[in-house]
Amino acid sequence: MFIDEAIIQVKAGDGGNGCVAFRREKYVPRGGPSGGDGGRGGDVVLVASQHENTLLRYRFNPEHRAGRGRHGEGSNRTGRDGDSIELPVPVGTQVYDADTGELLCDLTEHGQRFVVARGGRGGRGNARFASPTNQAPTYAEPGQPGEFRRLRLELKLLADVGLVGFPNAGKSTLISRISAARPKIADYPFTTLEPHLGVVRLDDDRSFVVADIPGLIEGAHRGAGLGIRFLRHIERTRLLAHLVDVSEASGRDPVRDFEIVLRELAEFSEDLARKPMVVVATKMDVAQDPARVQALRRAAAAKGLPFHSVSSVTGQGLEELKRGLADLLFAQPTQGLGPLSAGDHQGR
Repeated sequence: MFIDEAIIQVKAGDGGNGCVAFRREKYVPRGGPSGGDGGRGGDVVLVASQHENTLLRYRFNPEHRAGRGRHGEGSNRTGRDGDSIELPVPVGTQVYDADTGELLCDLTEHGQRFVVARGGRGGRGNARFASPTNQAPTYAEPGQPGEFRRLRLELKLLADVGLVGFPNAGKSTLISRISAARPKIADYPFTTLEPHLGVVRLDDDRSFVVADIPGLIEGAHRGAGLGIRFLRHIERTRLLAHLVDVSEASGRDPVRDFEIVLRELAEFSEDLARKPMVVVATKMDVAQDPARVQALRRAAAAKGLPFHSVSSVTGQGLEELKRGLADLLFAQPTQGLGPLSAGDHQGR
């Protein structure tokens, strides 16, 4: 099950109380206060892990608490610090304060850590308050409470290329042919119910990551269909591949489909609409009317977008598409988010 959002509660450990004690031992002439300090409470730490790919574990386990510090003891013994806890989350997780909506952290690299709740400081024992004018203090500090927070975790997948288009435009079939991903493929709308990632490798040791999201329909930015739930997963991509079904069997106008998806992307996010894009005419093996393909080619040219025509069934145009996507990706500056910006795209 793919879960990309979760609300959790985290509580850092409380600090231990300081101790009030006095040293009274036989044959020890010098007594005095000997209360030790309380231990510090444990922290709650989020850790980005490439071994996690969903927030499922937090959907059904929303409460997490670190260990509290032990109280101080006599003979100047300090209480043990509380145990911190580490919560692994997928790379690409954004952490929000659920009450204020403030973005606290964006975990975009494997191993990145962020302390979301800090443990309370341990209280000082009475030995800390001894002075020439107060040689026998009878008080100590209580431990400070650990931080409590309600967090909203939101996963945005990291990929180089995002596949967008109407349902049944051939996105799942394409990603299954150019990568090792194996999404569900069927001849009905909304076959894809969750995002899929696939690594595309070329013979020249270049590789990049492709993300397939559920299809978009008109009104998606207002919540129609499934795509609105997953559009955020392509916000981090460096390039969009816009797939359009040009076969007559779809019963739709390719140019109109193309314009609708562009409009939905713009309504959802202006930044998303400004991303570099490649237009891909799909299902060429069953496209009988060349005029439909040419009309889509002209529409792409009018917007200055590269155009490819492919058939995932016969393999027509797939190598050219892979190389075209790679050339555009590697020609871009490597600043920003995404797998290519991490410098690990060679020989993955």
